[in-house]
Amino acid sequence: MAQLNYAPTKTNLLNLKNDLKFAQQGYELLDQKRNILIIELLALVDQTADYQSRVENALAKAYEALQAAVLDMGKLKVQYLTGAVNISTDIKVGSRRVMGVSLPVITTEFKEQAPYYSPAGTSFWIDNSLQSFKEALKILGKLAELRISVLRLANEVKKTIRKVNALEKIAIPDLQDTVQYIQSRLEENERDMFVLMKMVKENLEKKKA
Repeated sequence: MAQLNYAPTKTNLLNLKNDLKFAQQGYELLDQKRNILIIELLALVDQTADYQSRVENALAKAYEALQAAVLDMGKLKVQYLTGAVNISTDIKVGSRRVMGVSLPVITTEFKEQAPYYSPAGTSFWIDNSLQSFKEALKILGKLAELRISVLRLANEVKKTIRKVNALEKIAIPDLQDTVQYIQSRLEENERDMFVLMKMVKENLEKKKA
């Protein structure tokens, strides 16, 4: 490890010990943050896979219902009825925080002005298809929320891992080596000073004698 360039003084030793303590505390906090983020990320990855499957199933169900309506009523009549549907979609994007990371919270609501058409002469599959597509849109919103959250958390995990590694493999070892070097130099200086003072004392005693 690289030894930092500090003069071997007691003041520098005290300052470096404080820096080392601070770096070790920072490492522990970042290590905890990394572990929490990874747990949250893995949970979101599982949810994302689940919602991906749910979206595919919901869309397949919706298109099957629409196809059944076309077969039952004819394409032109289905197009006419779908044109009469009056639904507005309200997508709200909120947020939540996980270890300082802002994650989206998406809610999908529908404002409807029903009935859109007379139930007489219309197929059951029309209503079924409409409900299926609305459900698919809600699930798509949740899937988008999960995917964005996964990307943001994965990016934060990478950053945190880099910081943890930098502290663990560079900053803390460098500080430890420098503290050890200064301590050894100070101890050596104290021994030299002790020997010097002993020699001075012996010379003085000799002169007195």
